[in-house]
Order: sequence, then structure tokens, then C-alpha cells
Amino acid sequence: MRVHYDEEGDFLEIGVGKPTKCYAEEVKPGVFIRIDEKSEEVKSIGILSFKKRTNGLKDINFKLPVDINFSKSLNKAL
Repeated sequence: MRVHYDEEGDFLEIGVGKPTKCYAEEVKPGVFIRIDEKSEEVKSIGILSFKKRTNGLKDINFKLPVDINFSKSLNKAL
């Protein structure tokens, strides 16, 4: 699992597995999933305005503002 947070852009991305060629879909305003073009596996989720969505969260233990299901099927994701 990879977690990257861009503080300047306030963007959080959580990824699983090795990076592959993917396409992105916006599943909610400002919430994106990246899906592997061949396997249809969800490879990552990206959240714009993460701090704003979490009310300026300061603690490392937190609940994401969306439910995540890293399923092989897009129909099952989120």
C-alpha cells in the first residue's frame, strides 16, 4: 500500500499493488479511483480537498470521508 499526501494541493492518494496503466473515474465530486486497464482492479483512490473534508484533521488515526472497496470489479468499487 502506498499513501501520498500533497499538502500544497491538499490531495491524498492511497494506492495498492504495483503502478500500472490505468484510467480514472470521478465517483463523487473530488473523489477519483484509478482502475487498471487490463484487470479492472481498483489501483488507487484520490481525494481532493482532503483536509477540508476532514475538518483539518491533525491526528494520524483517521477515517477517510468515503468508503473504499478495492475490488476487482468496478461495479463493486465504492
